[in-house]
Amino acid sequence: MRAPSLKPLRFAALLGLMFGALSLGEARAANPLELNFWLSGPRYDGAVVDCDRALPTIATQFWEKESTFWNSSLKITGFSAVREVAFRPWQSDNIPRRYCTGEAMLNDGKMRKVHFSIIEDGGFAGYGNGVEWCVVGVDRNWAYNPACRAAKP
Repeated sequence: MRAPSLKPLRFAALLGLMFGALSLGEARAANPLELNFWLSGPRYDGAVVDCDRALPTIATQFWEKESTFWNSSLKITGFSAVREVAFRPWQSDNIPRRYCTGEAMLNDGKMRKVHFSIIEDGGFAGYGNGVEWCVVGVDRNWAYNPACRAAKP
């Protein structure tokens, strides 16, 4: 049986070094031809829906998360005292967000605070409004802890 040849391996290593050396040049701005291909930047209008429009999404996503990942039967049965906390709280160049808070009634009989934000073009693949939310006391993976503080502005 013959030993494998090292020539292809040496050639691949040499080719990799050559391409690596070519990429070490300094960064340059896009030329006019490259700027024609959808590199115009984001265009945000600040058209973010009201707080009430996100409530069905929150209830559905909460139920999906609880049943799928935590094997829980918790559901949000209703909302109350929903109000806006802030709209675009930072400089105007950021993605427009509307921050809201309210009370969520769960099917275990407890009222819990819910903090959420509605993000312009924050939906799947940048289409439609996206919603990020946190229910205080039921943030089981601690994504927004402590007490959903990271979900607020």
